[in-house]
Amino acid sequence: MANIISDETIEYVGILAKLELSAEEKEAAKSDMGRMLDYIDKLNELDTSGVEPMSHVFPVHNVFREDVVTNGDDRANMLANAPEERDGQYQVPKTVE
Repeated sequence: MANIISDETIEYVGILAKLELSAEEKEAAKSDMGRMLDYIDKLNELDTSGVEPMSHVFPVHNVFREDVVTNGDDRANMLANAPEERDGQYQVPKTVE
């Protein structure tokens, strides 16, 4: 499968990665990509007919905790810090005319 990697492909990947590759670097990258594709081909030879698809290597279950309110409605203490308050809300200067 290594022969799928063309000079144009290497050039395109270099452009995407914003790299200026010399001729030697392009040949090395072409060789590396070829070896990667050969390895993937090797993995495709494995018989996975009895293997159940999974989304994670480890058995992961719902790890989210329940959303429990712990501080409740503490409006009076929050408004105590306000310079001005009216009808249970912060009173601020008008910013838009």
